[in-house]
Amino acid sequence: MKREGFKLPEGWKWVKLGEVVDLEVGIRPKGGATEEGIPSLGGEHITEDGKIVFNDKNAKFIPEDFYKIMRKGKVKELDILINKDGANTGKVGILKNLFTKRVAINEHVFILRAKDNLEQRFLFYWLFSHLGQTKIKEIITGSAQPGLSASFVNFLFLPTPPLPEQQKIAEILETVDNAIEKTEKIIEKYKRIKQGLMQELLTKGIDKNWQIRSEETHKFKDSPLGRIPAEWEVVSVFDIAHIVSGGTPNTSIPEYWNGNIPWLSIEDFNTGNRWVFSSSKFITELGLKRSNTKVLRRGMLLISARGTVGAIVQLGKDMAFNQSCYGLDSKNKDKLSNDFLYYALIYYIKFFLSLTYGNVFDTITKDNFKEIRIPLPPLPGQRRIVKVLSQIDEVIEKEENYKRKLESLKRGLMEDLLTGKVRVNNLLEEI
Repeated sequence: MKREGFKLPEGWKWVKLGEVVDLEVGIRPKGGATEEGIPSLGGEHITEDGKIVFNDKNAKFIPEDFYKIMRKGKVKELDILINKDGANTGKVGILKNLFTKRVAINEHVFILRAKDNLEQRFLFYWLFSHLGQTKIKEIITGSAQPGLSASFVNFLFLPTPPLPEQQKIAEILETVDNAIEKTEKIIEKYKRIKQGLMQELLTKGIDKNWQIRSEETHKFKDSPLGRIPAEWEVVSVFDIAHIVSGGTPNTSIPEYWNGNIPWLSIEDFNTGNRWVFSSSKFITELGLKRSNTKVLRRGMLLISARGTVGAIVQLGKDMAFNQSCYGLDSKNKDKLSNDFLYYALIYYIKFFLSLTYGNVFDTITKDNFKEIRIPLPPLPGQRRIVKVLSQIDEVIEKEENYKRKLESLKRGLMEDLLTGKVRVNNLLEEI
């Protein structure tokens, strides 16, 4: 049977969403949310990966007395929430674990609950999938203020296999989701380890016996950055590094673009990874020659100077860059390695951007680098620090690559399993 752009396999059928789900809308008391009471969920609690996250940063509540008189909008475990208005209309999430016994929704989201013969998790994965989201967007009404009315369930059709097959599809996709969540936790664990190591290594260092220094075993001194080993210096980045400005070839001249020289902007490297190896845009030799952009060599650093100020990467290959960034290169490789400069900047620039200087920076100028100070151990000490932190980075990168593979696998599985392109009947027969 063919209805929504693809043919369903034997045993599947199209059903109108309104016939197989119950829909509830939330409400909010007069005066809006409160600082305590019953947790109230809205669109801001639905994440891009389909989770419901309620924490100290986004917590909103309604009074307990108001919750008691609510007839609808009370949340249950495995409820699906769908954003009904605003810029993120149609975004869906599933509450896999009810974090407290009593939870409500506000007026900006719907609750969807599957009736008999429809697996709730299967419903979520269809709505969350690219195919489901495309169908939802097709029925969103209003352009100035996009929105979904409660009647949208009468215009959305769901491809449904028999219930056992729905359950197996949901189980497979949930298994991949669980692997992604486990990998995310591993990544966060190693990031916490790295942050702790950076604090220790960039304030105390490692001695030649690979032991972190302490004031009980080594000499320390006072400095503008606090107590540091006696043989260390404190220097400004301006004094120890060449600072190079970028530029953009004229975008109206085709001969300047689509050449073989990678050309970086902040969008290419604001990922949190240490190395950057590719760019989304390329320029020609002529574009390089007739603009202010420069080519940075492999191993040099790039720091964002506008927008997301302070994002730092190290170049994995020679690249040009635009004016929203600065290139940095050690003036004396026998005194400072670019590898150490990377980690020192990652750790100490936050003090410049916030705590130490008490300002909020929208841009960084070349003169600002006179104010950004870092510790400078002797070169052997720098190398030891870099070796330890590089090993942690390698583990994080490995896990992040694995997570990306899982996410790609999930997208492919949703495309195949939720349309019946790949059947799970053989898996059911084995079980």
